[in-house]
Amino acid sequence: MAILSDYEEDQQHQQSSSSSSLSSKKDIILAEKEPEATAKKPEEEEEKQQKENKLVPNKDNGLDMENYSWGQSLQEVTVNVPVPQGTKSSLLLCDIKTNSLKVGLKGQPPIIDGELYKPVKVDDCIWSLEDKKMITILICKRDQSEWWKSLLKGDPKIDTQKAEPGPSKLSDLDSETRSAVEKMMFDQRQKQMGLPTSDEIQKQELMKQFMAQNPNMKFPPGAQFM
Repeated sequence: MAILSDYEEDQQHQQSSSSSSLSSKKDIILAEKEPEATAKKPEEEEEKQQKENKLVPNKDNGLDMENYSWGQSLQEVTVNVPVPQGTKSSLLLCDIKTNSLKVGLKGQPPIIDGELYKPVKVDDCIWSLEDKKMITILICKRDQSEWWKSLLKGDPKIDTQKAEPGPSKLSDLDSETRSAVEKMMFDQRQKQMGLPTSDEIQKQELMKQFMAQNPNMKFPPGAQFM
């Protein structure tokens, strides 16, 4: 049976205490990091959930809802609302305002009632009753260079990156609107491929020109115009 000297016992005691101290410090560090990781997780899950909640648009770049359907071009929104066969236009309610839409049969709960996704040009909006069974509403967008994600605020949203403008309709736009639309489409494609947008490309070109005109100046790596 081995007998330890007082010195050896002290050394073993110090080593044991040191190991316990290091272990305690590691536990504290891990405990401090855990809340940070936990905080990030809900944010990542929320972002993922938002992406998953976006719906694929129908063939008209809109969505088929339970009681109506809607579609869109960059200039206008079309809403189709089925009503009972034989309905007369005098029995219909269609109230189009700059920021809201209310549609239905008089004396009954409205089929559509809510705040529009974006403002519209009321004077250019029209509606009609087709074959006494379908209300068709043509809504003119105020901003004609942006896709709507939903007809009404609070409704399910579509993935606007999957919206497809009609090639023939693009040529009908005025030059200013067409340029804005083409720029938007280009930027969407660039983002999907992880490439710089038109604004970022322009800033890079300006930076190259400035650096060429000032060869004696020192620029930090990755310098760019803001």
